[in-house]
Amino acid sequence: MADEPWRPKEDEDDEEIEEINYKSQKDAIIIAIDVNSTMLQPPPPSDSKKADTDSALFAALKCASHLMEQRVISNPKDMMGILFFGTKHSKYPDGDDRASQSYPHCYVYVDLDVPAAEDVMALKSLIEEDEDGILIPSEDDSASMANVLFCANQLFTTRAPNFTSRRLFIITDNDNPHPDDKKSKSAAVVRAKDLYDLSIIIELFPITSNGTDFNVSKFYEDIIYRDISEEANSPQILTSTSGDGISLLKSLISNVTSKQVSKRALFSGIPFEIAPGLTITVSGYNVIHKQRPQRSCYIWLDDEKPQIAKGETAKFTEDTAETIMPDETKKAYKFGGEFVFFTPDEHKMLRDFGPPVIRILGFKPRSCIKPWESVKKATFIFPSEEHYIGSTRVFASLHKKLLKDDKIAIVWAITRSNAKPGLFALVASEDKMDDATGALYLPAGMWLYPLPFADDLRSGPGLKYRTNPPDKMIDDLSMVVENLWLPNKRYNPVKYPNPQLQWHYRILQAMALDEEVPEVPDDATIPKYRAINKRVGGLIKDINNAAKASVSSDTLASRPVKRELDAPSDNGPRKRAKSPYDAGGSSVSNKQLRDAVESGSVQKMTVADLKEVLTVRGIDPKGRKAELIDKIEQWLETH
Repeated sequence: MADEPWRPKEDEDDEEIEEINYKSQKDAIIIAIDVNSTMLQPPPPSDSKKADTDSALFAALKCASHLMEQRVISNPKDMMGILFFGTKHSKYPDGDDRASQSYPHCYVYVDLDVPAAEDVMALKSLIEEDEDGILIPSEDDSASMANVLFCANQLFTTRAPNFTSRRLFIITDNDNPHPDDKKSKSAAVVRAKDLYDLSIIIELFPITSNGTDFNVSKFYEDIIYRDISEEANSPQILTSTSGDGISLLKSLISNVTSKQVSKRALFSGIPFEIAPGLTITVSGYNVIHKQRPQRSCYIWLDDEKPQIAKGETAKFTEDTAETIMPDETKKAYKFGGEFVFFTPDEHKMLRDFGPPVIRILGFKPRSCIKPWESVKKATFIFPSEEHYIGSTRVFASLHKKLLKDDKIAIVWAITRSNAKPGLFALVASEDKMDDATGALYLPAGMWLYPLPFADDLRSGPGLKYRTNPPDKMIDDLSMVVENLWLPNKRYNPVKYPNPQLQWHYRILQAMALDEEVPEVPDDATIPKYRAINKRVGGLIKDINNAAKASVSSDTLASRPVKRELDAPSDNGPRKRAKSPYDAGGSSVSNKQLRDAVESGSVQKMTVADLKEVLTVRGIDPKGRKAELIDKIEQWLETH
């Protein structure tokens, strides 16, 4: 939150600590890909440029390769593995034939470990050519899902036993692998329950092909154990098509990317007091967070060999340089010219406003919330059954009522211990779907929208010059806006990644994978100047010309005009002809100014006129008269 200078530094430190803890959990993912005849079938030919060209299996492989490249750079401590099931050959990482026989038709291609450059290169070579015949389906074209789940269980328990997040991604187009074998289905259900008991989450990525529907209720509904508070995370069925513009690869990458980062609550189990005697529990999620290049360590370069530096912090007295222990320090605040000291416990008590809670104070129309009242990002909250059973039903009723009446709730909230309380607007939202893939990227819920206090409201800077644009300029600018709308009049941040961050990751990726370092970064934020010029280039020129003319006319009209004498006397002294410098500085042309400098008459101009001449030409008008004349002469040399 370094971009919020109005916040006290101590609050900023607390939030940074919270964010670090929020990111520090390790994650392990196994991507299990079904290898069968239908997954290997290429899509039918099509003339559409957006048609699928890869089979469902190779689209899944490219998706896995894409995610592995990302995790090599962005998540260097997380683990990832690739498991094929339904293959003719079997392989388990231990290299023991007996272990391989224990998991028939299961081929562990990439062991569950921190991805290395060799793993990425091996997966890319498999996509280009399957020299070893790994992707050959078994003869009976089936694999026991109990063996698949047990194999994944063994990988998780032996490779990542202490990881806080462990997930199994299953990509398949077979909605019923055991249609006539109840015994195999029951065994798979038992293995899935074992995974659930170990806090291993199963995520399903179903694919439909050849016009067939994927019915989750036939088999996978009994395999996937899901919390009732997470019903919004139900699997999105992906379609392998060729003519309707939906790309299976993009759909897979979008869906898997949305779930590759485990959902970690910013706060959980917070009491939500809807009314006296009616309390439920909710969890809060930080949906949007600015991503920065992560520094995992510091390197000491002043030695013969670079070494990882370990930081230590110590405090010393200014006069004797003695080490000060933490219990010997006190914090102080200055009141009336004197320092008032507090012990750490006393200082902690000063900031204690009570336990975390979200309490509704009242309700207001939704129109009361103004866009300019946003002083901090909102927090997405969702019900939790952690302390109060039935929280989901009560939360859903409140959510439905707020949407129906177009209302918001004003709440008093303390979201974590020792945090400052704040006023928030509780805003209900509906499901948000991705227009391109049709995937659900934000479920229905409610947002804690922080409201500003009185000292957060700041007036904008005053305008020295203010002109009213003509009606034609307004009409032209409206045409410019209408012709430059983004698709669907909506900004999609996925299409515009941070160029600085992506360049940083691209360099690291090239170094890690032994690739050629690119010379020019990809920057999707650069405006498409040719398209803009083609659409509204003429209108923009007209607007600029009209703006210059409007400003010039308003400036001339605002200058004081000396009233002439109503009846000038013939006997009075004759007025001399005005020299160029007698006019205001804004009315002196460049030719007149050059003639005045060459003839020396510029010395007769007043300081006010000289400053006005400089201001009109965009030059700093500060200084003595001689300095102002020097600035004019320097400007004339280059113009």
